[in-house]
Amino acid sequence: MSYWEKTTWFDHIDFTVIGSGIVGLSCALQLKTRFPNAKVLVLERGVLPQGASTKNAGFACFGSLSEILEDLKHHSEQEVFNLVKLRYEGLKLLRETLGDSAIDYQCHGGHELFLNSQQTLLDACLDGVYKVNQLLEPIFKSQVFHTTSNTFRFKNVLDTYLVTPFEGQIDTGKMMSSLLQKVISKGVFVLNSFEVEDIIDLGNKVVIKTKDFEFFSLNVCITTNGFASQFLEEDIKPARAQVLITKPIENLPLKGTFHLDKGYYYFRNIHNRILFGGGRNLDFNAEQTTAFGLTDLVQKHLEQLLKGVILPGIPFEIEQRWSGIMGIGSQKKVLVKPISERVYCGVRLGGMGIAIGSMVGKQLADLLD
Repeated sequence: MSYWEKTTWFDHIDFTVIGSGIVGLSCALQLKTRFPNAKVLVLERGVLPQGASTKNAGFACFGSLSEILEDLKHHSEQEVFNLVKLRYEGLKLLRETLGDSAIDYQCHGGHELFLNSQQTLLDACLDGVYKVNQLLEPIFKSQVFHTTSNTFRFKNVLDTYLVTPFEGQIDTGKMMSSLLQKVISKGVFVLNSFEVEDIIDLGNKVVIKTKDFEFFSLNVCITTNGFASQFLEEDIKPARAQVLITKPIENLPLKGTFHLDKGYYYFRNIHNRILFGGGRNLDFNAEQTTAFGLTDLVQKHLEQLLKGVILPGIPFEIEQRWSGIMGIGSQKKVLVKPISERVYCGVRLGGMGIAIGSMVGKQLADLLD
């Protein structure tokens, strides 16, 4: 580095945030709000945020009914209530921070479909809908889920499905662009294509090592989510999500967000296209990876569902395919905590980064003095 580079970007750093996704930028924003005179640096290893912040489906959601009922099998009612409340409050904070126009927020409702072979799953949801509505009423102040008929004329699905009026959708590219502009306008330094190899807490400061040099920061916040195991020995594993999008479809009848099979499949409308993702449950082991990529197994199944269920008889072409990396654990509980005296983390968002990322970033920043 030159003298100018060192003194401008890497001297006298108060807070370094590793990762420029929604959690990292939200953390940096809150740090700058709490400590306006502090020097805050955000480091991102990709040209754009790696992980899932700009690679997701853009669902502003809090969980389908079948997903919430599944969570109740492994978590207490209070834990599930707290989880949904965090998602609800996180979405509210995101919208308040950036504004609905900046993120293209649209609330067309959320819909959960059931394949013809899933009558048992639908029956379980119908049996549990009253319980879940009662549990979540203090959050939403209204009935959250109700049944409706197949108004979108999907094929090979049961005629009854579940709807919530509280689910929306956003443009995550616009969201991250707006968040980045806001962070930079507050005086935060953001450096891309900058990979951190190691973080060492010395007690009075932290050494941040890269391939070519090292520097010091008084505090470090790790927000790399699915990639966090590089720095943390915690219960967190990567989970790859594969996505595709069609070319524009004339007179596309769909509007809203849609879930299938306990949330493992999800699709929505965007610019007269269908954006469709999921299929991780077809091979959990293969999708437990930090490698971006696609598999024939998942992509072919997504196309089969498009042809047989979502767009029956409607010609379409796939324009683009991609994948993102989430962070999950054995429990659906976010890790926001100190790792050592001067190193902290906000990771394991469980595939709900849009909903909880802003709140997790804020909570992480609020841990620091």
